[in-house]
Amino acid sequence: MKKVRKAVIPAAGFGTRFLPASKAIPKEMFPIVDTPALQYVVEEAVASGVTEILIILGRNKKSIEDHFDANFELEELLRRNNKLDSLKIVTDITELANIHYVRQKQMKGSGNAVLIAETFVSGEPFAVLFGDDIIYNPQKPALLQLIEAYEKTGKSVLGAQRVPQSQLFKYGIVQAGAAKGRYTEMLGLVEKPDAGQAPSDLACMGRFVLTPDIFDFIRRTPEGKGGEIGLTDAICLQAKEFGAYAYEFEGRRYDIGDKIGYVEASVEYALRDPSLHDGVVAYLKELCVKL
Repeated sequence: MKKVRKAVIPAAGFGTRFLPASKAIPKEMFPIVDTPALQYVVEEAVASGVTEILIILGRNKKSIEDHFDANFELEELLRRNNKLDSLKIVTDITELANIHYVRQKQMKGSGNAVLIAETFVSGEPFAVLFGDDIIYNPQKPALLQLIEAYEKTGKSVLGAQRVPQSQLFKYGIVQAGAAKGRYTEMLGLVEKPDAGQAPSDLACMGRFVLTPDIFDFIRRTPEGKGGEIGLTDAICLQAKEFGAYAYEFEGRRYDIGDKIGYVEASVEYALRDPSLHDGVVAYLKELCVKL
C-alpha cells in the first residue's frame, strides 16, 4: 500500500460570507491571531507526513502564493535589525513543504477543483483538506488520524464528527452502515438535510483521504445546482461501488468560513497563546460583566 504523501487544498472560492473583506483579501488569509487560517491547514498536513501540497487557487489569490514564498527584502531587514525570532518565523513558513499552485478557472464545485489535481496526484492515495476548516489537536492531527484509518481499511475515508440535531442542517450528513468504534461504513451522504430528515448525526468535516480512482467517479458525477460537481457526491458513488468509510476523528474543529466560527477560533487560539492568555482572560471577564 502506497503512503499518503500528497495533499490537495481547494482555496478558489469567493468567500461571499465575508464580504466586503473577502473582496480583496482571500478568506483563507484572514488571520487567526497572527497566523493566516490557511497556514494552520498546511501545518496540519505537514504534521501528518505530507510532503507535497497542491493549492487550488482562484482569482485574486496571489497573496497565498506570496505568503508561502520567500521575501528576501523582509528577511534581510529582520537580519540587519537582529530580529532573529521574527526572521525564523518568516523563513520557517517557506520550508514547510513543497507547495504547488494551479488555478481553477471556473467555480464548478469541490469535485471539479480536486479533478484539476489528477496529474499532481499521479496515481497515489492523497489527502484533501478544505481551507475553511481548522482542526485543533496537539496530540494527533486530524489528517494523521484519517491516514491511519486509510492504512487499516485501504478505502477512501471521510473525516466526520457528531453534531447536535439543531445543527445538522448546516452539514453533509453521512448515511451510515455498519459501525465499529470510530469507523462507520458510508452508504451515502445527504447534503444539508431539512429538519427531521438527517440519516444520522455524523457530519462531514472537510478532511478526506482518497484513493486515486476517485477521479473516475468525479467524472461520472452529475452536475448539481449551478453546474457544480460536489466531491462528496463522487465519494458517494465510490462508496456504493467499492466501499468507503466515515471516520470520527478527535479534535476541536472551527468553521472559519462562518463568522461565528471565525470569532471562536480567534478567541480560543488567543487563549492558547501564553503571551496573550492573561490579557484575553481579563478582557473576557470584564466583557461578561458588562453583558
